[in-house]
Amino acid sequence: MSVVIRLSKMGKRGEGRYRFVVMEKRSRRDGEPIETLGWYEKREKSENKEVNKERFNYWISKGAKASSTVEKILGKIDSL
Repeated sequence: MSVVIRLSKMGKRGEGRYRFVVMEKRSRRDGEPIETLGWYEKREKSENKEVNKERFNYWISKGAKASSTVEKILGKIDSL
């Protein structure tokens, strides 16, 4: 099973609200996650985000890959 950390869309249409989730690579974007790690909210002038760094590093150590979008949002994975 290939596991990936990616964004799952939530909220109303047109809003930029997402969750950081751990999922199997082949599952749908908004399917059932293995674990929810935090959230991300994109606004016109700012960005709000919160992520459980301890659990994020745990999943990376277990072999999960972060998507390119998650890497951009969180910065370098090594800095966590």
